[in-house]
Amino acid sequence: MSFCSFLGGEVFKDHFQPGIYVCAKCGHELFSSRAKYEHSSPWPAFTETVHEDSVSKRKERPGALKVSCGKCGNGLGHEFLNDGPKRGQSRF
Repeated sequence: MSFCSFLGGEVFKDHFQPGIYVCAKCGHELFSSRAKYEHSSPWPAFTETVHEDSVSKRKERPGALKVSCGKCGNGLGHEFLNDGPKRGQSRF
């Protein structure tokens, strides 16, 4: 399953079949369906990445990090700190 920026109709928001989400640009493994959960945003929501180097992050504002593919730098959105389904978890 490829993961890319929101273009007005994210097809994987309500997709919960087992699998790995990869970068649409280079195929690098990003997120597992095991870390995916339902959320009110228009994008798929995940609690963690597949690998330590799946994404790169930089601080954008308090409580939010800008997230890019760890291999090619393709923009993926944000990590919202302490906004996951459980206390202390982040939301990608």
